[in-house]
Amino acid sequence: MAEAALDRCLALARAARSQQGEALARTLAALDAALTAAGARPAAVAGAEDGFLADQLPVIALDLAGYLTGWNRGAEALFGYSHAEAIGRHALFLDADDSDEPGVAELFMEQGGALVEVRRRKKSGAVIRVAMALSMIRDDGGEAAGILVRLSPVAEPLSEQDKVHLHARIIEDSDQGVLITDAHERIVSINGAFTRITGYTSAESIGHTPDLLRSGVHDAELAAKVRAAMQGHGPWRGEIIGKRKNGELFPQSVTISVVRDAHGAITHTFSLFSDISVHKDAEARMQRMANYDSLTGLPNRSLFNHLVDQMLSEARRAREYGALLVIEVDRIGAVSDTLGHDIASELLCEIGRRFRLALRDADILARIDGSKFAVALPHIEKREHAGIVAQKLLATLAQPVLIGLHSLRVGAHIGIGVYLEDSTDTASLLRYADIAMAKVQPGADEGFLFYSAEMDQRAKDHLRLETELRTALAGGQLELHYQPKVSLRNGRIVGAEALIRWRHPERGMISPNDFIPLAEETGLIIEIGSWVLEEACRQIRAWKDAGLAMPPVAVNLSARQFDRRLPARVLDVLDRHGVLPEQIMLEITESLLVGGADNVIAIMNELVAMGLALALDDFGTGYSSLAYLKKFPISTLKIDRSFVIGLPDEENDCAIARAIVTMAQQLRQEIVAEGVETAEQMAFLRDLGCDQLQGYLFSPAVTGADFALMLRDGKRLPVAR
Repeated sequence: MAEAALDRCLALARAARSQQGEALARTLAALDAALTAAGARPAAVAGAEDGFLADQLPVIALDLAGYLTGWNRGAEALFGYSHAEAIGRHALFLDADDSDEPGVAELFMEQGGALVEVRRRKKSGAVIRVAMALSMIRDDGGEAAGILVRLSPVAEPLSEQDKVHLHARIIEDSDQGVLITDAHERIVSINGAFTRITGYTSAESIGHTPDLLRSGVHDAELAAKVRAAMQGHGPWRGEIIGKRKNGELFPQSVTISVVRDAHGAITHTFSLFSDISVHKDAEARMQRMANYDSLTGLPNRSLFNHLVDQMLSEARRAREYGALLVIEVDRIGAVSDTLGHDIASELLCEIGRRFRLALRDADILARIDGSKFAVALPHIEKREHAGIVAQKLLATLAQPVLIGLHSLRVGAHIGIGVYLEDSTDTASLLRYADIAMAKVQPGADEGFLFYSAEMDQRAKDHLRLETELRTALAGGQLELHYQPKVSLRNGRIVGAEALIRWRHPERGMISPNDFIPLAEETGLIIEIGSWVLEEACRQIRAWKDAGLAMPPVAVNLSARQFDRRLPARVLDVLDRHGVLPEQIMLEITESLLVGGADNVIAIMNELVAMGLALALDDFGTGYSSLAYLKKFPISTLKIDRSFVIGLPDEENDCAIARAIVTMAQQLRQEIVAEGVETAEQMAFLRDLGCDQLQGYLFSPAVTGADFALMLRDGKRLPVAR
């Protein structure tokens, strides 16, 4: 029986069952169908004799004279009258006293089944507006027997006074500080958040100017922008440093705008602001994790490269000389093996402190690898001065290092590259200094060595390798292998990364680590990158023609490939092979983001508009910044394998991985972990909320044919908890 059939109707049906049970049951069934069609109830309840469930939607039934014959629980809740109090009364008892609206019967005659709004009075005396949908109840012979009324409350529009009170309440309860000044820039109103954030009460603020919050750290340009906003030259939004009542400075996000009267004159200025200290602290922590060595607190390799790049740019302009030193500390491995990792870590920290004390403030000291440090010396008069600094650094290790109860002796050997003599780019200088360091003989008197012509053999080898690489590119020696990306939710292959391999005719398979840096240095990476994209698209098309449903393939892009013509080149390759943009993901490294130039953002936006997805590779190893992730249209972050190796045992690696995953989730970015080799690493990353993994735990990079077999066979990784 219909849910909308009301209690009164049911009572009548039972009372009359012996005379007209079948006819009334059909009537009630018709009511049920009508309500269902009108969406007034979710489901039917079969059988008149079984009763019905009263829905929360208010429904009443009237006879043709206007007396109530049905009153459900929804009506009880809406008007406050119980079933017993309502049944049998005329519907007029619900009318508002001052209402001159027609009754239900008249409305039905006028409006038919249309939805109408009327005012009605509740048992409490409160007057409400309700929407009524009217329909006729017919008996077994099709004759009109009553009226069914479905009701729903309608919100009353707020009065102007209520609006004012509501707006005032919203302002007062807002988490944002609100500051309102008059035309003379005197504070006339603040809210509770203003007091919580600044410490100033209404009594301490009203009548004063906003200068009581001024920190004094901003320049005249920013002050002029704020002043222009207060004078009505358009709203201003930005970040400024404010000062609390206790003198503490704090960062705040501010919006400033004005209120005008009917004649356009400014009557008030209002400022909305939020304390963003927590966000700034989080960004600073993330930047520190990305740019500083977690053990010693010194700059890491990425930040060191960035700082040296800046130093070299200035040196080239001013024709100034400097040097770069690479220092390998001896016996750190032996200390770790015999006394433990913690002692070795403390030893490295103490060595870093000693080195820092021996250097000038302008000198740059970094820890770039396990037991390897690097120093950049700007503004040296001649190369011999770099040798003097090397001697000072070695001298700091002459005295034993006391770590707890242990008196430890270590040594070091140092390689030196000089600019502008040896090179004018950071990568070359580091390489030359590394070469020189490797040539230092154990037990040598000096303990340091300059890069020189005698060490040119490596450079010649590089030249030969460059020639062979060009031959490989032209002669079909390069191959693409594909490393699967696997979902940590179901273990299925959800993508792949295209990785280049060099099958040398004499030396066999050569790792990209041996030739990609050279390709970057020589510019050959542009041709190699074009070949990789071409080959990946060719393979995707071949898989498609073979009937294989292929997930997206990621292709690595070099910063050198990133120019205004890149979108057109990519589109041309896609069109030529009939590959859809969503089948390709472009992976970039953080070195591309460091520049942050507007043209880079424009190129990225153009690629994304084409339907391509962008991933940030090796995240955490470069000059990472939350600002970059907000500015650039990046959909995927890849956690560098260096942070995965120590999981789940290394506390620092766990903390960094957790921070990256949490941040990416907040930014709604997909997270891929590289270099996953153990089930323990997988379980830790899965529990963090990482989306995908790559690594030997599932598969190394394989040929296109082998990858196709994996897909056809439905190879999966067991990821069940």
